[in-house]
Amino acid sequence: MELVDTHAHLTYSPLWEDLETVLARSRQAGVTRWITVGTSPEENRRAAACAERTEGLWAAVGYHPHHADELSSEDLELLRRTAAHPRVAAIGETGLDYHYLHSSADNQRRIFHAQLELAAELNKPVIVHIRQAFPEAMAILDSYRSRLSRVVIHCYSGSPTETEEVLRRGYFVSFTGIVTFKKADLLRQSARMMPPERVMIETDCPYLSPEPVRHIQPNEPALLVHTAARLAELYGMPLEEFARKMTANSIAFFGLT
Repeated sequence: MELVDTHAHLTYSPLWEDLETVLARSRQAGVTRWITVGTSPEENRRAAACAERTEGLWAAVGYHPHHADELSSEDLELLRRTAAHPRVAAIGETGLDYHYLHSSADNQRRIFHAQLELAAELNKPVIVHIRQAFPEAMAILDSYRSRLSRVVIHCYSGSPTETEEVLRRGYFVSFTGIVTFKKADLLRQSARMMPPERVMIETDCPYLSPEPVRHIQPNEPALLVHTAARLAELYGMPLEEFARKMTANSIAFFGLT
């Protein structure tokens, strides 16, 4: 069995300080490829450099909505240059987060638009973060539908009604350990609505350790197998078959070679 962790923050502490050991445990568990996701200028630089020297690792580069107030036109130009790196597989994570509002809604929208423009220009997939901003995020994405070929809503936690909207647009979703949580029945209902062809899986590590290992902190790619097992059960598929499907989806979506 081989899996792809499509959204990890391997440049974050404490994973970064022990990365070789973390990746060795991951390979032993059958998680053999990873996308490490940048959220700020420094993390983007570090992610691309790490992907360049690490077999099986790719980077995604982008600016998290939490940082939108800090970003200048120079930062956007830096993102453009970093995104041209051959080991950068996607733009993101980008989007809207109105739960914490660490940055103003206006600046979040500005930076989201700029990154969608870049993804369209470079013909790269885009990784979207949405929290308490689903209608507005969908409206913004709709304005790029003819220009964006691949969109994934990461760390998906949408309701069944929102899932219908995602399905109608043909987007992918990526599930984290949240789908294993004991009180996540509504999310599991949404998961059952998604055809496996439109699903990927991720850790979002170092956050969101899955059941039955929620007590293990930090989360890391080796623990992705628990999320895979829970979703395979939901879909009524043998784990090995589900893993093959998730890996094929991830390779095709991100163009991993």
